[in-house]
Amino acid sequence: MNNTACPLDCYDACSIVADAEKLKGDPHHPLTKGYLCPHLNHYDEHERITEARYKGESVSLETALEHLEEMLESTPSHRTLLLRGRGNFALMQGVSEHFFASRGARLCGGSLCDGAGQAGIEAGRGSNRLVDPAQLEHSEVVIVWGRNIHVTNSHYLPLLRSKTVIVIDPVRTQLAKSAALHVAIKPRGDLYLALLLARFAIIEGLQDPQLTQQRPDALQEFYELTQTIRIKATLEKIDVSLGQIGAILELIRGKKTMILVGTGVQKYRSGAEVLRAIDSFAAVMGYFGKEGCGVNFLGDSMQGLTSPFESRAKRVSIGNIDFTGFDLLFIQGANPLSQLPDTNRVEHLMGSVANVIYFGLYENESSARADLVIPAQSFLEKEDIRSSYGYHGLLRMHAQCEAEGGIGEYALFARLCARFGVALRSEAEYLAFFESQRALVEARAAIPYTQGFDTDDGAFAFLEECEADAPDDEGLCLITCKSPRSLNSQFSRDHRVYLHPSHGFLPGQRVRVSSERGSVELDVAHDANLRHDCVLIYSGTPGVNRLSSSQLSYEGQCAAYQELHVKVEAC
Repeated sequence: MNNTACPLDCYDACSIVADAEKLKGDPHHPLTKGYLCPHLNHYDEHERITEARYKGESVSLETALEHLEEMLESTPSHRTLLLRGRGNFALMQGVSEHFFASRGARLCGGSLCDGAGQAGIEAGRGSNRLVDPAQLEHSEVVIVWGRNIHVTNSHYLPLLRSKTVIVIDPVRTQLAKSAALHVAIKPRGDLYLALLLARFAIIEGLQDPQLTQQRPDALQEFYELTQTIRIKATLEKIDVSLGQIGAILELIRGKKTMILVGTGVQKYRSGAEVLRAIDSFAAVMGYFGKEGCGVNFLGDSMQGLTSPFESRAKRVSIGNIDFTGFDLLFIQGANPLSQLPDTNRVEHLMGSVANVIYFGLYENESSARADLVIPAQSFLEKEDIRSSYGYHGLLRMHAQCEAEGGIGEYALFARLCARFGVALRSEAEYLAFFESQRALVEARAAIPYTQGFDTDDGAFAFLEECEADAPDDEGLCLITCKSPRSLNSQFSRDHRVYLHPSHGFLPGQRVRVSSERGSVELDVAHDANLRHDCVLIYSGTPGVNRLSSSQLSYEGQCAAYQELHVKVEAC
């Protein structure tokens, strides 16, 4: 039996050896080396949708597909919207966009995850090229900036052994407890810390000599920007001391340094500026294009790849969709009634959509609302191929077992393409097309930007202005990081709010967490590793996005989940 690969939304993209009893890791995978994450180790424990439904009643799959065809036929294409989940990196999933785009329907653009950060990176570097994580083996110091390695990509942990680790995070994570230094920064303070680090690095003469020689004007202009920050007042606002800045600079002095940045630092309207500031600090230090150095965010999983599927269509930003403009909503592998920001708004607007179709594996808020539910096949039951934003890989996914029910993406849309006269090649041809690009992925540079950046002049473009708001004390800062037990709104979802014990609420006490957009009632869990001015609710917790705003980031059309402050009251 051929190996397969995990399709889930994480950095590591495990390669899998399947047998009759359980999933096992592939020991030949360059990063995961035979180990699987908890989601895959317990994958078969999660109950799937096995029967189609129409208007709340069970129907056969064939009857469901006939209803789908009738709905599509009776709805004008421009009043039809495909909302496809972005948490599955299997490339054959794009066949749905091919069908809907070919018919003139609307697709979604923008991002729910990393769009702001990517926009900031592209503004500075011209592209978002990934540093191969294997470069960590050559690093001497690793700065983990807003990323909980034990949860998001635990396969990096062996690569951090023997390294000097600095953690910058409002939460005292498991890694922070053993790190050489933990800076418990206040949320929204990351941009200012990056600029202050660059400022003091230049003052102490730590900047890259090549930069000083070749681009003195650019360095001077950036230094002048850092001088606009009032040191004492800013440090008080972000809750970082001069001693901590000095300690960071001393630990990285003359060392090969890698910065691992998580998505939480850019879940704000000004998120693009945060990543561009961190990149600017790295450019000052000369970390790009060198062994064991760089800034590792979420790379562009499609770098150098092309898709044979049609995707030219009018798009709406996924973070603030106006559903009143549509009569048919096709949801593929997503849960908009939980995942989209400003849930109260989404619920209200989705109520006007005449036909909501849900195509997926698991029951959730959106499947409960849907007029038509079509069960999907799992990655173990179909052929596919996946890319990765965490390392340079293109992994083939082979079917491992007979389908227990449902229908795969290609089979579904092959039927619809035939029904509505949309040209479509065979599944084997598409798989071969993607497979033919494997060499392009494997040829990606392990150390990007060795020959310069992908900007117009080949030089790094430093942050030019700083308009982001500094942290304030109005309310509590909301943190919506990934849970160790769930992925987005799949698997074992949490139902609690985490608070520092100093707030005085009892464990298990019911409280109301509210923002200017809405509220949610949850049970309290104590977490002494959390800053006292923060509230942590895991992404995917039912109701958490009643607290978020549908305002998008200024750049990147990204959802700004942590933009609003919250308050907590006893129910």
